[in-house]
Amino acid sequence: MKEMLRIDAVNPSMGGRGEYRRAVFLESFLKKSGMTVNRYDAPDSSVEEGVRPNFTSTIEGGDNSRTLWVVTHLDTVPEGDKSLWETSPFEPHIENDMIFARGAEDNGQSLVASVFALKTVSEIGGRVARFRFGIACVSDEEAGSKYGARHLLSEGVFGKEDLMIVPDSGTPDGAGIEVAEKGVLWLKVTTTGRQAHASRPDKGLNAHRAGMIFVLELDKLLHERYDARDGLYDVPFSTFEPTKKEKNVDNVNTIPGTDVVCLDLRVLPVYSLDSVLRDIVRAKLVAEKRLGVKIDVEAIQSTPAGPPTSFDSPVVKQIREGLRVARGIEAKTVGTGGQTVGNLFRLAGIQTAVWSTIDEVAHQANEYCKIENLINDAKVFAAAALV
Repeated sequence: MKEMLRIDAVNPSMGGRGEYRRAVFLESFLKKSGMTVNRYDAPDSSVEEGVRPNFTSTIEGGDNSRTLWVVTHLDTVPEGDKSLWETSPFEPHIENDMIFARGAEDNGQSLVASVFALKTVSEIGGRVARFRFGIACVSDEEAGSKYGARHLLSEGVFGKEDLMIVPDSGTPDGAGIEVAEKGVLWLKVTTTGRQAHASRPDKGLNAHRAGMIFVLELDKLLHERYDARDGLYDVPFSTFEPTKKEKNVDNVNTIPGTDVVCLDLRVLPVYSLDSVLRDIVRAKLVAEKRLGVKIDVEAIQSTPAGPPTSFDSPVVKQIREGLRVARGIEAKTVGTGGQTVGNLFRLAGIQTAVWSTIDEVAHQANEYCKIENLINDAKVFAAAALV
């Protein structure tokens, strides 16, 4: 785990080198353990290697008509503000039975746990797994999965009868199996006014002020119009959060002529993303006329919620039994707003459950995973394959 976390795998869209070196490290480990590895790299001219790596490794089971997969992602987000870290984000540090590093929880814990689960079941020998059992390690999860899970789906790697475990969300006690996710809509709002000296606002049109007014009005509109609640989800309502703010001008005494802000919308499945976007476009037309500026709204990501997975589905049953056998835990179902690659599989009609044991410190400074969770989750993955 520590050796893997030293390999920087920050997503290239976020200024990183990418996942290639981490994939090579894990592939080598699996091959040394006697496993066969299949690569499904996606072309990407923006990275040094020219491809984004994806690989699978499987072992035969009693029923090979379907595969029980554990799907994890290789990439991480950047470390963020280094001053907030108590240790180096890419030099793993162990303290109080926790491993601190960027990507320790998201998704390093599950990457390593899945590798050791596969290795363990393989070493038992024979077709002891109930189904064919496999792991898939994919790229680009942090930026929409174009070069990862979406690529593998387009290549036909996964079958409609397969069972998908995606350990990219979870609960601290390990009891929650996530069976439903919200729709995701990422927006980039660009407001264009007229640049001027700050002492002469009469000669300009402040895009920053107009952009703030529009986004705050939009925030109020969306919360009022899309106010349904669903107790299945960890946050039981839709969320509409202004997030990234792009640089406008370099100096204090200039009125910005352009202003850019992004929003992250997580929408309950009862609402369509198209309906939300139509309301946003209508609101921006009204704001343009009233404020005298030009406002462009770009949907930089739009992924609707897939159908929820039934509590009685085979994949949920395998995790439930694995939890009961390995850890004596009775599972419960939950929903989440943090969309995973599991949603892509649900949209493709493949039964999917999202599960792991985590404290939910992903993307935070001083991210960590508990060694206890790393070991116990490996046991549950292996047990889920065997029961």
